Amino acid sequence: MISRLDRTFARLRQGGEKVLIAYVMAGDPSLQETEQLVVELERAGADIIELGVPFSDPIADGPVIQQAAERALRNGTSLRTILPMITRLRAKTQIPLVLMAYYNNIHAFGLERFCHEAVQAGIDGLIVPDMPADEAGPLKGPAAAAGLQLIFLLAPTSTAERRTFVARQSEGFVYYVSLTGITGAKLRNVADVGKNVEKIRKVTHAPVAVGFGVATPEDAANVAAIADGVIVGSAIVKRIAAHQQKPAMVKYVAEFVRSLKIAMRAAQPKTR
Repeated sequence: MISRLDRTFARLRQGGEKVLIAYVMAGDPSLQETEQLVVELERAGADIIELGVPFSDPIADGPVIQQAAERALRNGTSLRTILPMITRLRAKTQIPLVLMAYYNNIHAFGLERFCHEAVQAGIDGLIVPDMPADEAGPLKGPAAAAGLQLIFLLAPTSTAERRTFVARQSEGFVYYVSLTGITGAKLRNVADVGKNVEKIRKVTHAPVAVGFGVATPEDAANVAAIADGVIVGSAIVKRIAAHQQKPAMVKYVAEFVRSLKIAMRAAQPKTR
């Protein structure tokens, strides 16, 4: 059966559009508001939602997402509270949902149990930022059995050999990290990103989505011109934090996501 992720990339490619992947930290500022955000961000133009699972030592994340994780943890958010929220969401939307979770969270939950319950709840894909593709063996079997797509990351420093290996292991899409460092850093050289995206495309048929450093509609448009998907995280989480005490928080964030999608649609697409 074709997954929601695969269908979304294929549908937008057919229409000449690129995929917008919006990241939010589950439970920031609350799980109820996360539910509202998912629904409204889809209406605003997000094509896939990436949900962060809060963790006490998020080594791949910059201060904006680290602080969001701290807020979510203070609210008591965990995998055990996120999965029921996903189940509730599936009564409202069929947008593809990807979890970004650190390995300790999954290991503590139990690999087979997690994969099964995640898919039963309605999760389509999984990103584990501290689990390299060549160390994913224990998770691959349970994920394949449950129908959970494992998405792996590639960095600008990846060798040609590693680029080929990781790209061919990744399911749903390849997550290309546009810069070395942590989330929230600034995207500086789009031309170099484009060259590396082309190198990845030569070794896989999977779509390539670019994340890290996409902070403005202009950034989103520039990346949309060279990649199949654009991942925006810290810029969204920053707006959630800035407006979290305001009744119109969801509206403010949705308006920003709408501006990203409008800019992406206006970008001249680059054919594969």
